[in-house]
Amino acid sequence: MSESVISVSELTRRFGATTALDSVSVSLPRGAVYGLVGANGAGKTTLIRHILGLLKAQSGAVRVFGLDPVADPVGVLSRIGYLSEENDLPGWMRVDELIRYTRAFYPKWDDAYAEELRQTFALDPAAKIKTLSKGQKARAGLLLALAHRPELLVLDEPSSGLDPIVRRDILGAVIRTIAHEGRTVLFSSHLLDEVEQVADHVTMMSHGKIVLSAPLDAIRESHRAGERVPSLNEIFVAHVGATAPPPPDV
Repeated sequence: MSESVISVSELTRRFGATTALDSVSVSLPRGAVYGLVGANGAGKTTLIRHILGLLKAQSGAVRVFGLDPVADPVGVLSRIGYLSEENDLPGWMRVDELIRYTRAFYPKWDDAYAEELRQTFALDPAAKIKTLSKGQKARAGLLLALAHRPELLVLDEPSSGLDPIVRRDILGAVIRTIAHEGRTVLFSSHLLDEVEQVADHVTMMSHGKIVLSAPLDAIRESHRAGERVPSLNEIFVAHVGATAPPPPDV
């Protein structure tokens, strides 16, 4: 199956005098890791909010699994796993309570997989969410996003502010997710080195516009200088004129 999981056509979004998205068109193929990169404020999160149906298109069209995410939120969101930088979890719940609570929303929830992830991420089932570190909360959020084996996994700046070990865990989970045939990942980040490790296709955004969108191998090859292939960060600088922020531990 080669149809697009996400199809965005001529999407424009303004907040007052600010144009957050300027005639954006993207198509996300099934079974690939799609990296969405750009500095903070480039429009990545606004685009993702339209894909999740949290914002309605002012002009243009958004389709996910062929459906309008605003008109059919249940039909779309039940097939998506989502993890954001904010990752707001109810602090008063225990880990096991949060898992049971979230399970009720997903008919395809996989109990065995959820327990496997809990053990892999070393999450104490009796621990209150409010006592978890930022990294542990990120792992808990990732567990909730993955345990119903979503057709589409959306990661919006999931690694921001996290230490390298937790970031490695998140990348590992992305790779495991796409190992299951037909699953798709949309991975938004300003950490270009991470995107370069896992992405099949990369879209670069700057000031609400797409400046480059192509398979990663094709992007590298088109920017080759003799035997030298530049890094994604170098390519980003060449197109946008400024480097993305460094990882938190640099």
